Amino acid sequence: MKIIIAGAGEVGKHLAKMLSQENHDIVVIDPEMTRIEEINTSFDILTINGSATSFEILKEVDVKDADLFIAVTHYEETNIVSAILGKKLGAGKTIARVDNMEYLMPVYRDVFESMGIDSLIYPELIAAREIISLIHQAGTTDFYDFTGGKLSLYVIRLDEESPIIGNSLFELDWGGEDSNYRAIAITRDNETIIPRGTDRFRLNDTVYVIANRHGMKGLSRFTGKEEIDVNNIMILGGSRIGKRTAENLEKQFNIKLIEINREKCTELADFLEDTLVINGDGRDIDLLLEEGLKTMDVFIAVTGNSETNILSCQLAKKMGVPKVIAEVENIDYIPLAENIGIDTIINKKLITASRIFRFTTRSEVSAIKCLTGTDAEVLEYVVKKDSRITKAPLKDLDFPKGAIVGGVIRGKQSFIALGDTFIKPHDRVVVFTLPASKPKVEKFFK
Repeated sequence: MKIIIAGAGEVGKHLAKMLSQENHDIVVIDPEMTRIEEINTSFDILTINGSATSFEILKEVDVKDADLFIAVTHYEETNIVSAILGKKLGAGKTIARVDNMEYLMPVYRDVFESMGIDSLIYPELIAAREIISLIHQAGTTDFYDFTGGKLSLYVIRLDEESPIIGNSLFELDWGGEDSNYRAIAITRDNETIIPRGTDRFRLNDTVYVIANRHGMKGLSRFTGKEEIDVNNIMILGGSRIGKRTAENLEKQFNIKLIEINREKCTELADFLEDTLVINGDGRDIDLLLEEGLKTMDVFIAVTGNSETNILSCQLAKKMGVPKVIAEVENIDYIPLAENIGIDTIINKKLITASRIFRFTTRSEVSAIKCLTGTDAEVLEYVVKKDSRITKAPLKDLDFPKGAIVGGVIRGKQSFIALGDTFIKPHDRVVVFTLPASKPKVEKFFK
């Protein structure tokens, strides 16, 4: 595919990196020469110094031949205008990053489509929703729903309390044909593997578990912990993520939000009806303790500084807070954050990539999840008639060793995939795959 990325900031640079690894024809446009030079130094892709709202620039990069135009600059207006122009000049599909909740309302979807924008993404809102879905899950570091929750992926880090440490996959009772959950991958020492029956679980393993709705209760066997009873939540940082998280939780829980900027505190206090907004420095340990850090059930750090988020979450964990969540935008910091016990890492670049990647695959993919701490991906394929995956039971298909079919959604039913499972046309199939195996996996679904 030919893909044009407008914006070489953090999100654009990360997208360029991820998409270039999949042999796409990538062009990056940005008005800041320093950003263009960073891209040129890091990747072997075409870059253009200029504005993506310029007709001359768009014609220069042959936007008429682009299969996908992605606008992810820091400015919402630039993204909207450049995506509209890209579509009018012949681009196949267009995506624009926005930060206005009003634009995402269903009633206005047709308006943007009529102007030529196929999809709008709001990374901060998606991040807030991920946080909300995770707050009850003790020991779960990440979570993703497929087809409205008929299947879910849980990412679990094994600590000293995990009862399965030392056990092999063969030794654990998964329930056979009636199984409602299954471990499909393990990340260990920065390497992700598809486990075989003799592989044993170890301390600090990150385990990827696929489960249907009936399998959620079984997750406690991995963590040794039950679902958290949440009443009190502290949010550090009045960023867009912090604001949207508080907005969605304040009717259910007691929320305290700490923000260092006084002017922003005033705006947040006016916007949030039932959240206690406190003006203070989240790096001040005495302040956090004074505001009841030890009594919190969940601590969420979403300031603009990854180091502050990591350190404050580490403090909260030491103070006995059951669940801590940190926004870590520096990808190099993610392994460090996981190794010091932070439960959940939120990264907007990976969230954005997950939403955009499904537009870049040749097969019919309805959802993609890019995972923190690993290059692996989880994809939901819609099975086409006569595709290779339907020709035999899974055990006889010679499926790539670096990938595994985790579960199947068939109509209103969902189940865990086993060796004897036959995949049928129109099934939705959840596949965990390492990067090297992804092209081979796609061949099974064409």
